[in-house]
Amino acid sequence: MNERELFKIWAPAGKKWVDWVRPVPFVEMKDHSKDYKLAKFEPQPIKFSIENYKDAAIIVDLPGGESVSTGIELAKLGYRPIPIYNGTMEQAGARATVDNQSIGVALAWGATMLSEIEIKDDALPAFLTDSNRLNRYKMEDELFDNSWDVYYQDLPSAEYFLKNGLKKIIIIGDFYAKDLKRIFKGFQKKGMEIYFTDGFEEPKRKRKSFGLWLSMIAKKRRK
Repeated sequence: MNERELFKIWAPAGKKWVDWVRPVPFVEMKDHSKDYKLAKFEPQPIKFSIENYKDAAIIVDLPGGESVSTGIELAKLGYRPIPIYNGTMEQAGARATVDNQSIGVALAWGATMLSEIEIKDDALPAFLTDSNRLNRYKMEDELFDNSWDVYYQDLPSAEYFLKNGLKKIIIIGDFYAKDLKRIFKGFQKKGMEIYFTDGFEEPKRKRKSFGLWLSMIAKKRRK
């Protein structure tokens, strides 16, 4: 399959949520800086009671291909995986802070799996991102910094989620990344609940920050 065909598998025309699939890793699939072989990627096991969260979208924030394979596992459970990877690849022969090429390899592998899974039109979304994206540690000046962030425009708005009956966001990851914290702080202000899990334990709700609580109290007093 070529890049366009792979993209269409991940973003089938007319399906809900697919407008947020990012084309960057598909466009760069032929620009290899390393010699990768297509291999099986081990998924993060989903051990918590996912059926208890029918009003929640999922964010899979795991390293590299692990996020893709976990997205495939979620597709088997009825979710529509939405890759939002947005990092560029280094030139051939260069070294970089983030291995973004491995994402394209994982998406190519995942497309063969995804094409065999029937996903309902009203499936809940599982947005896939790479937790390695924030790796900005440069040991030397020659190292190419191709780190990247998730921004507000990379996800549906809180209003859109709420309009579609989704009141919660569940993040599956090893840690709560600072760019997601920045985005979801705004979601909390608009009434959405944010949960975090490592995939094994039941998701735990992230409380509003102390500063946010003070602003809400002050607002109530003004009324």
